[in-house]
This record gives sequence, C-alpha cells and structure tokens, in this order.
Amino acid sequence: MYDSSDPRSRMAAAAKAPSISGHYTPAEYGLYYEEDPQETAADTRTWMSRGQNFLVAYSEAEPGAVLERKGQIDEYVLLLPDKGKGAVIDAPEGRTVAEGFSLVILPPGDTRIALPDGGRIARIFSTRSPDLVARCSNAASFAAEHPRIPPFEPWPEPPAGYRVRAYSLDIPKEPGRFGRIFRCTTLMVNYLDPQQGPRDVTKLSPHHHDDFEQGSLALDGAFTHHLRWPWTTDMTAWREDEHAYCKSPSLAVIPPPAIHTSRGMEEGLNQLVDIFSPPRADFSKQPGWVLNADAYPMPPEA
Repeated sequence: MYDSSDPRSRMAAAAKAPSISGHYTPAEYGLYYEEDPQETAADTRTWMSRGQNFLVAYSEAEPGAVLERKGQIDEYVLLLPDKGKGAVIDAPEGRTVAEGFSLVILPPGDTRIALPDGGRIARIFSTRSPDLVARCSNAASFAAEHPRIPPFEPWPEPPAGYRVRAYSLDIPKEPGRFGRIFRCTTLMVNYLDPQQGPRDVTKLSPHHHDDFEQGSLALDGAFTHHLRWPWTTDMTAWREDEHAYCKSPSLAVIPPPAIHTSRGMEEGLNQLVDIFSPPRADFSKQPGWVLNADAYPMPPEA
C-alpha cells in the first residue's frame, strides 16, 4: 500500500495480499550505537549483524586505517557515506581511488581498503563467507535457515568481468525513480533519497515481501520501523505489532511476510539504506531505477 506520490505505487505487485500460512520469524535489530563492537583494532571498531542472505559490517575508522579481505568468495559492496572521506582500494586488477559519498562494488579475491581520512564505512556481504557469519552479533538467530526465504542464488556475472566499480552517490532525485539503486551479482543496495525532518505520517508506505528479507541500515538520524504480521487461523503463530525506534547507526532486518514501513524521526537528516540479497527482479524491471544496470545483466528467468 503506497501513497500515489511513491514511485512504487506503479508496480504491478503492489496490491498483492501477503501470504499468511505457517509460523513467522522475528525481526532482527543491530543497535550499533549502544552495543559493543564485534571487532576492535587500534584504529577501527566494527559492528556486524546479519540477515539470512546478507550481513553488514559497519566500521568507524581512524585516519590511516586499513581493512582487508583475503580470498573473498564473491562480490561485496562498500559504502562511503561521508563527503571528503574516501578510500584507496587495491584489488587484483590494480588500484582505485574512491571519493567520499560513493558506493563501491568490490570483486572476489583479495582486496585492501585504505582510509586515509578515516570516517564511517559500511561493507555489505553475502552470507557465503563462514568467517564473517561467525562474527555477527545475531549469528544464533540464523543457526537454522528461515523457511520462507528461498536458497540464495547469485545473479549472472558482469559481461565485462569482475573489477572495482565506484559510483558517486551525489545523484539528484528524479521524479518517478525510487531512491538510488545499484546491484551486483550478490546484492541490491538502495541508498534512499535523503529525508530532511520527520516523515509525513499521512504518506507512509506499508507493504510486504512474500519470500525475501529487507535490511534497513540507518546511517543518520533515527527511524521507527513499524511491523505487523498477518493473522492466521493458528493463533499460536501470531506476533504482536512492533514499533521499533532505532537511532543511527543501526540495522533492522525485516522478515517476510511482515507488513512494514519506516518513518524518519529527527528534525535533521534521516538517511536509510535498503539492502536485498540477491537483487530484486521487480525493482530491476522498472526502467531507469537501477543506475548500473548496464554492468550487471538480469537472470533469464527474471
């Protein structure tokens, strides 16, 4: 259910009723602003939490910090949300300098991220790396796979090959386009248009997903995530509504088929980033929505 001003209101699936059979899994919250980090080094603190198919490693780094991955199994995404605080990235094909306020797709294999000016960064991975999965604060919640989510299948490899791909996030809002969406073989990331001040409570967007989860990473401000699970004939499966107030930085993992909408709460900037793994076919089919669609083909079945 979307307000008519929301670009998602044009999508054919917007009015579908949610699936309402079986028991539900709860939402997950990583409140990085009040939890201890999962990794602490002399120049970096990193918090890690996950959904079934993706995980987030959020770091606060001092100038000169370096983050490395050896033998990474698949592509991952780096977010550099602060203007003026970029990264120098070394990968098998060479060196890339990424400016602050950008989204970077990194290839499989060995990668090194140097942060000359420090700052906030978020790395988003699939859950195919056991070493990363084991460090997540909520690893126990996914000891068994959640049955409503199909097994992870990566999307096709980029025809031009794997390499570092850096994209500026300094993209003006465009009528009819929803946020700033990028995809790779493992992830779809929507760096939503900035929200200044509290969200209009008469223009919320309660909706659901049948068979995939959503991560909502709050980088600035605060959000209330409103969730409601449909009733079924089995009352033992019912869950109470949630109105989870999360400051930044934080990650909310919203499971299917919870009806959900998120509301920015603070007077200044409220910045949310939505995460899906694998990429969403419905968003990918919307003309002009995926800003790097030319680099990553859709699977034939999509």
